[in-house]
Amino acid sequence: MIEARRLHILRALADHRTVTAAAAALYLTPSAVSQQLAALEQETGHRLVERGARGVRLTAAGDILLGHANAVLAQLERAEAELAAYDKGEEGTVTVAAFATGIGLVLAPALAELAVSAPGIRVRVQDAEGDASLPMVLDRQVDVAVAVEYRGAPDADDPRLTRVPLYAEPFDAVLPPGHPLAGAAAVPLAGLAKDPWIGPYSGNPCHDVVVLACEYAGFRPDLRHSSDDFRAVVALASAGAGVALVPRSALRGMDLGGVVVRPVDGVAPTRRVFAAVRRGAEGHPLFRPVLAALRTAAAAQGG
Repeated sequence: MIEARRLHILRALADHRTVTAAAAALYLTPSAVSQQLAALEQETGHRLVERGARGVRLTAAGDILLGHANAVLAQLERAEAELAAYDKGEEGTVTVAAFATGIGLVLAPALAELAVSAPGIRVRVQDAEGDASLPMVLDRQVDVAVAVEYRGAPDADDPRLTRVPLYAEPFDAVLPPGHPLAGAAAVPLAGLAKDPWIGPYSGNPCHDVVVLACEYAGFRPDLRHSSDDFRAVVALASAGAGVALVPRSALRGMDLGGVVVRPVDGVAPTRRVFAAVRRGAEGHPLFRPVLAALRTAAAAQGG
């Protein structure tokens, strides 16, 4: 009989690619992960992973078992959700990981709504970049993620996750006041091809949006300055250090007196934001009100 906890370990190995990283995600020691993997291979009678210089990868048998593991773990999530509903578990703690702008735009308003509509639910918030929160959900470090689309993100039909669309927002062009296009009603990205650029670090989902938008416009941006803090990006633009693309919601509440902000001419690059839980957990009586409150907050923002 295959133990479910060992299926968690197999999925963590598939996601993180090394025993050390999988162990850290599951709060286990590397030796414990190796022991549980060996036990799983003995239970199944198959070699499930291959070790190499760059870590581990699943064998063909491991891939087969992983597909079943995703289905089994999702069904266990549903079982937990139904049992919690049976026990009327409307009291408890839900941990939500979200990026800073998402916290301000939808998560904080959702907390205010939950304080009235579901006072028994306590929400713990963890600040996490939009690409970091999904692995945290899968590794059971948090219950809900407010995440963004990024290159390499799990697909909408990924069997491990259930996604709830929240909102989509355009990126605006941020220019120094003396820029030749500062007087334009909308800025064509191709007109910024020769400028120095300010943008997030590689690995930040917004970095991918900026680079891909510029590539579609026919050039690769000359990223001279890097910061994941959009206030720092705007400050650098106001000092004449370069141009930038910034999500519209990130500009709210900023002092923009030193820069010119314009919409992008044509199809603007867009940040798509969604909430995610482990597949099967969407019906949990603690998670369901949180997801509903996030949808309500996003709708109030026009998402």
